[in-house]
Amino acid sequence: MNAVTEAPFRQKAFRIPEKMKAWVLGDPDQLSLVEKPVPQPGAAEVLVRIDAIAVCATDLEIIHKGPPAQIQGGLPFNKNFTPGHEYMGTVVKLGPGVDEYKVGDRVTVEVHAGCGRCERCREGMYTACLNYGKNYGEMDKGHRANGFTTDGGFAQYAINSINTLAHVPADMSDEEATLIVTAGTAMYGLDVTAGLIAGQSVVVMGPGPIGLMGVAVAKALGASEVILTGTRDNRLEMGRKLGADYTVNVTKEDSVEAVRRYTNGGAHYVLECSGAPNAVNDAAKMLKRGGRICLAAFPSEPVPVDIANLVRNNIYLYGIRGEGKSATHRAAALMAQKRFDARMIHTHTFPLEEVPTALRYARERIDDAIKVVVKMNHSEGY
Repeated sequence: MNAVTEAPFRQKAFRIPEKMKAWVLGDPDQLSLVEKPVPQPGAAEVLVRIDAIAVCATDLEIIHKGPPAQIQGGLPFNKNFTPGHEYMGTVVKLGPGVDEYKVGDRVTVEVHAGCGRCERCREGMYTACLNYGKNYGEMDKGHRANGFTTDGGFAQYAINSINTLAHVPADMSDEEATLIVTAGTAMYGLDVTAGLIAGQSVVVMGPGPIGLMGVAVAKALGASEVILTGTRDNRLEMGRKLGADYTVNVTKEDSVEAVRRYTNGGAHYVLECSGAPNAVNDAAKMLKRGGRICLAAFPSEPVPVDIANLVRNNIYLYGIRGEGKSATHRAAALMAQKRFDARMIHTHTFPLEEVPTALRYARERIDDAIKVVVKMNHSEGY
């Protein structure tokens, strides 16, 4: 065992072992639980003891075929790393020069630190870091995208840049804190598309985790009408509980006609979270002229888009990657203020040893799984 790590400013200490349990990716869809060295934080980094991690659909894609929406040319399949990115935990060791956080702080994390030196990172667009994906992270340039190109959270410990951390309030459970990054992605989409949306109408397409959080965030920001569209009545009902004023089951009625009726001629904004092949065309028809669409999901194959309709109606189209521009901090603030109850979308919990089962529940939507959380057992005191 290493020496006890003393916590500055607090009467708190953590025993940090030399090795940890971690799930490691081999060939596609092959995960193995192994022991590997506990990583050590560098400058502007901390060591996080992972307390809980949620399963994201992107995790399933990374494990199956590598990071989604890769840069031009793509990358070879990333073996021998630990996936998982929607985690929270406790700061147990500080890297050199870190005084923004203290040992013992509960934190949630963003995926992307970026390199901090390219043009996009300097603009605050670190999720679109120009060094993303090069040699799986260009660590010599400081790039980190945990669970995508660098080791993530299906493990007992992880290294995080201080730029990726947000404090978790004492009265928030570990499970709820894993959902902050999901709400942060929805927040980023609304930031990029709309900015201030109080008094304006928002359509959310797709009642998956990001879509459901999109409903909650939009309503918390003061949107007048929030309309959720999807195919599953139980998910749509959950959307109502999270703040949707209207829901539309697209298998039972024309979603474009319904939205235009509810909004007196068209909505201001659409947050597209379904990835459906005709989503962009439908979204454009739901909008008033001059409306805006944010794509937070994408189809698995190229799809035809009616560009002429976008141009004729002055429709703006945006794409986002992840939870950029510190949106996670703003989402965390809304959740800390109890502006909505993200816990509704947490449906299942498994221990670290059962990560493959947790992934299967999420992938196959067993028992209508929405957000599946892996909760760590720190009974040994680590």
